[in-house]
Amino acid sequence: EGTKIDIVVPSDYLVERFIAEDLLAELDFSNIPNFKYVEKAAQNRTFDPENKYSVPYFIGTVGIVYNTKLVDDPVDSWGILWNEKYSKKIMMYDSIRDSIMVTLAYLGYDINSVNPDELAEAGELLLKQKPLVRGYGADNIKDDMVGGSVALAIDYSGSAVQAIMENEDLSYVVPKEGSNVWMDNFVVLKSSANKEAAERFINFMCDPEVAARNSEFVGYTTPNEAALEYVDEEFTSNSAYTIPDDVLERCKYFKDLGDNMQLYNDVWMKIKTSA
Repeated sequence: EGTKIDIVVPSDYLVERFIAEDLLAELDFSNIPNFKYVEKAAQNRTFDPENKYSVPYFIGTVGIVYNTKLVDDPVDSWGILWNEKYSKKIMMYDSIRDSIMVTLAYLGYDINSVNPDELAEAGELLLKQKPLVRGYGADNIKDDMVGGSVALAIDYSGSAVQAIMENEDLSYVVPKEGSNVWMDNFVVLKSSANKEAAERFINFMCDPEVAARNSEFVGYTTPNEAALEYVDEEFTSNSAYTIPDDVLERCKYFKDLGDNMQLYNDVWMKIKTSA
């Protein structure tokens, strides 16, 4: 309230929250004709079933980036992150939702679980893993992977794209147990004083050639189907850039957990403060 911001780019579960909090304006798609280029699979998602409020911007996954020269086991399961063979060569993401999500998926539970017993089990498994972990990182994960000091790491697909381009020994996989697929979206605040201009800017960003250049610059996958024609093969051939249908089928979007987020905070606090 009182902000001069027109456009925000939240992730999927935040769009859901913003809609519930009545913060977003319904979009006038006559000002966004380039929406037609957004692939059908990216439209009408659970967080905005009719795309009344949001336009997909980037899509990606959370997976494992690994060094093929340092890892000689199959990388097809989250379980490899608990393999003592790679002790102190494993990086976890310093993110409550992501690290707990990985563990819930590995255990066969819903990645949005709010079951206290399931979360406690995930927490115990993360505590068991902690002695094997080199660190809990974020932006430094890419540099550590490129430099070869780490063999395995949880990472976002876009960051992995850049890492693979800098070190050809790296590869990326979404494990068989499934993972989080996320989508960043353009939305316009209900308080915007420039709604039409905001919508026309979103339309510009959805132009296929613009979307392609932007995708290459950032490294994340565009959900703009027509843009892929303009994206350089250096990206489209990258294992982290493309998201095959079978990968999407085993991934889920995060849900807004509301007050249940405290359950996750409690689990994470125990992990981060343990010796």
